[in-house]
Amino acid sequence: MPVIRHLGLRDYESVWREMQDFTARRNTDTVDEIWLLEHPPVFTLGLNGKREHLLAPGDIPIVNCDRGGQVTYHGPGQFIAYLLLDLKRRGLGVKEMVRHMEQVLIDLLTDYDIDCQRRAGAPGIYVNGKKIAALGLRVRRGCSYHGLSLNVNMDLEPFSRINPCGYEGLETTQLRELRPDIDPDGVAITLLRQLQKHFPAT
Repeated sequence: MPVIRHLGLRDYESVWREMQDFTARRNTDTVDEIWLLEHPPVFTLGLNGKREHLLAPGDIPIVNCDRGGQVTYHGPGQFIAYLLLDLKRRGLGVKEMVRHMEQVLIDLLTDYDIDCQRRAGAPGIYVNGKKIAALGLRVRRGCSYHGLSLNVNMDLEPFSRINPCGYEGLETTQLRELRPDIDPDGVAITLLRQLQKHFPAT
């Protein structure tokens, strides 16, 4: 089973650097890890990110990072799982890894009787056309870092300051809007259970 680390509320850039360092230092015997956390408000631009998709960032910091994808927002109440996995050892290609990540989220939302969908060419999970979860990965030497984010109980307003994932007019939603009586602690437990199911020990 991967080592599970609960990091709490942590600054984006410092955690990103820690992921890079972990991945650079690991070897074929290193046990995989999953980091569960939240970030203070931050916009992140992936490797292909275009600043034109930052419409009105205001005083929210912007970090250029090395994951795939365009621009997204992280903030308190959004649950994040960073997947530091040896894909080569697991026999996973990047596309298969992305499908596993999406399935984690689909199975979680199904547990709450929420109908959700993938969208061709736009990784992530959608409910009624609104994005509820985002994905972003980097693979180095056959090992992954970055991961997935799920909107649970957060302020969605900053998403209106960007074109989320590079899509103009894309709306976002969260579990609290769909299930007002949602228990965030229960969601965290369900997320961990699904991650352990889809990414077991190797």
